[in-house]
Amino acid sequence: MIVVKFRVVVVVFFLSFLWTFANCDVAVSCDLKENCILPCQFQPGPEEVIHWMKENIPVHSFYYNKDQLGNQDQRFKGRTSVFKDQISSGNASLLLKNVNIQDGGRYRCYTSTTRGNQELFIPLTVDVPVQKVYIEQSGESIICRSEGIYPEPTLTWSTDPESSSSIESKPSVQQNGQLYSISSSLTRSEIDAGLNYSCTVSTKKSRRTATLFKLTTVTGSESSESERAIQCSDSKTPVTRFIWRFDHSQIIVTQSEAGGSYTVSEEWRPYVKSVSETGSLTLQNLSTDKKGIYTCELINVDETLIKNTFLQITEEKSHSNAIIIGVVVVGVVAVIAAIVLLLVYRNIKDRKNKNKMKKDGENKPDENESFHHLMHVNL
Repeated sequence: MIVVKFRVVVVVFFLSFLWTFANCDVAVSCDLKENCILPCQFQPGPEEVIHWMKENIPVHSFYYNKDQLGNQDQRFKGRTSVFKDQISSGNASLLLKNVNIQDGGRYRCYTSTTRGNQELFIPLTVDVPVQKVYIEQSGESIICRSEGIYPEPTLTWSTDPESSSSIESKPSVQQNGQLYSISSSLTRSEIDAGLNYSCTVSTKKSRRTATLFKLTTVTGSESSESERAIQCSDSKTPVTRFIWRFDHSQIIVTQSEAGGSYTVSEEWRPYVKSVSETGSLTLQNLSTDKKGIYTCELINVDETLIKNTFLQITEEKSHSNAIIIGVVVVGVVAVIAAIVLLLVYRNIKDRKNKNKMKKDGENKPDENESFHHLMHVNL
């Protein structure tokens, strides 16, 4: 008798445990505009009846071996279905298509067969993942922002290498409808030109980081034959897509998908020679009007890397100017050489004339002596 009572207690406890487990909340999280499955399992049996409700709002019903949607709320029209081929095996899960923010809430799955009834509650959270984080330097500040996020996100700053000074800035969070936007900035006093700045925006389910690399400077020469390669990023992460811009406005080249071909804007076609698999840009036919800041925005699976490079263009003298300068120099040298030779020649000639005059003076008789000689002869 005692053994029988013990078995009854065990069975009751086990059934109670199953009922508690069956009625416990099974939380589900789905992304905005994606398809979502709300799970519901039951003990299979004949004459299945399935009712899905959201806070007493009819979502989907199935009985008499077919969907019964006469009472379905209009907001779910055309977006729900059950797995009919799996109902007989105890699967009453609901497929909810094109999920929106309003779909979030607590759902009830009610099932009934000739063997009994069952209820299961499923809280649904709709997430709008962090799609993109924008980071840029504007005047004396570095600004980070992201928008169109749900639920409310958080924002954190970091540097590479780590900075000893505090760079934390309280973010500003705003809500437009049901979606959130967040932003934060660093003042100039906190900015170190030798650091790389990273901003991370995250929710419980999603996370994305944007990094602004320190400004670098490279030099190219103005020539139709000159080339200059500008590196996109030091990251070893595989490239998903990238955008090159000139002076933060003109788009130079874009690649919209991993491994796809890149597209050069019409204005920059004469100047872009090639783009590497890592996004590095090689320019040609450089001229002084192409001096400025080149920005590469490298977009990977979970991060955005932004690198600004200042390209300095040095002017190159033309061949004609070089020839003219060369001729002038040669002419000047020739004139100087001619003058020097003339002076040397005159100096030599003057010396010869002086020597000759000196010799002639020594050989010429004295006039007085000649006169006395003639007088003596006449007498």
